[in-house]
Amino acid sequence: MMNRRTFLQTSAVATAAGALTSRLESAAASQSTINGATMANDICFLSAREMAAQIARRKLSAREVMAAHLAQIARVNPKVNAIVAKLDDAQCLALADDADKKLARAKSGNAKVGPLHGLPIAHKDLEAAIGFPWTRGSLIYKNDMPAEDSGLVARLRGAGALTIGKTNTPEFGMGSHTYNKVYGITRNPYDPTKSAGGSSGGAAVALATGMLPIADGSDFGGSLRNPGNFNNIVGFRPSVGLVTTAPTDMPHLGYSVKGPMARTVSDVAFLLSVTAGPDSRDPGTFPIDPSIFAKPLAKNAKGVRVAWCPSLGGLPMDPRVLSVLDAQRKTFEDLGCIVEDACPPGIAQADEIFLTIRRWRSWARYGALLKDHRDKMKPEAIEETELGAKITADQVARAMASQAALMQRMAVFQQKYSFLLCAVNQVPPFDAEIDWPHEVGGVKMTHYVEWMKSACWISTTFCPALSVPAGFSSDGLPVGIQIVGRFRDDLSVLQMGYAFEQATKVGLKRPPISLA
Repeated sequence: MMNRRTFLQTSAVATAAGALTSRLESAAASQSTINGATMANDICFLSAREMAAQIARRKLSAREVMAAHLAQIARVNPKVNAIVAKLDDAQCLALADDADKKLARAKSGNAKVGPLHGLPIAHKDLEAAIGFPWTRGSLIYKNDMPAEDSGLVARLRGAGALTIGKTNTPEFGMGSHTYNKVYGITRNPYDPTKSAGGSSGGAAVALATGMLPIADGSDFGGSLRNPGNFNNIVGFRPSVGLVTTAPTDMPHLGYSVKGPMARTVSDVAFLLSVTAGPDSRDPGTFPIDPSIFAKPLAKNAKGVRVAWCPSLGGLPMDPRVLSVLDAQRKTFEDLGCIVEDACPPGIAQADEIFLTIRRWRSWARYGALLKDHRDKMKPEAIEETELGAKITADQVARAMASQAALMQRMAVFQQKYSFLLCAVNQVPPFDAEIDWPHEVGGVKMTHYVEWMKSACWISTTFCPALSVPAGFSSDGLPVGIQIVGRFRDDLSVLQMGYAFEQATKVGLKRPPISLA
């Protein structure tokens, strides 16, 4: 039976937390100052690449890895509410035992295992995963159970990841603040009174706190990048078509993409090595060899010309964000980059393009739900769907033509500048009890995504964009930087992000709530 509790209980938890496995017990016995929680952290904060490698070499068993993460979930998840619809401990450990048996058969030549073999994962609750509720953060779908996996879930499972639950998301993924009437609010681990961002907020928090080693997400207007930024982890919006979005009702629209999240750029690339590439169910995907993402990312950045434009030409900005970003300009200069003040021409036109297409899509997707389930939908979902009903065919056509012109201008701009560097979010994590920031830098916001234009506008270019930890505000809140690259040159974006990450080491700072 599926267990919807967001944290573990009773004897199974005590077993996982108190004695991860006989190997951990032995280690704890020989080092009395190291308790079970610390041992769990030692495993849970390994990189996903190293964790998978240790399982493959049988230095760690899948059961040990699972037990460590169950202990971390039991201890941390009640404080942040990131993982939902989780299997019971016994079911999770049974999955791990099966993985260990399969690996033993593989060692004898009787089976094959994938690159993610034995790694626990929980899928964003916008993804269909067999055996788990698919609520989309909505009471309308509270009891929906999918008949098949989404294309992304199928690839992750096929690579050996062990699905143990879902990660929380706002209703329909709308907005960059993770709360809903099904599971409640997901809280920021650096300050639980603050938002975790969204819509992949549950995934980001689970990674930041060591409850998961890898996570999937999706991004229309910032839903991979914003929560990465808010939780001091890495979130990557890939080029449109790099990762399958199947099944989808609008395969060629392009705005909504799926992608990886992780604690490091290297682990983001690791996930792409198994999730990127064409899918016969998604005609929007393009041919690529995903193995390129499994290779080392180190690359000399000397002489690379980058455009420095934190506010994208004058967007309202919280000064705490600008302070962190301004301090990191020198990092790129120290890497050898040629950093110049420059902004893509006409980027502000992305605003009308984005809102027109998003609202039109919302009406097409949720119009029928609004008619039958209005009482179950949050005000922002109702407003956006109703605005979408008023969008005309002429407006959609003009928005598409304007986007084509914007993308062409961006391509010309990127002939000179290999990367654009800008803010991920215009604000640091905000009060978790509010719906969305209604003011930024003294400027009133008029709708629920206006405060995140720095992410939405980049979505409109269809370019790959990486959110990498850049620092902390004066009040201790995470701030990331957005590295935007050329269309379909995702590997170069990851290489630049890796260089920045290695130079700053900001992502190594863990939230105190996650540590023993």
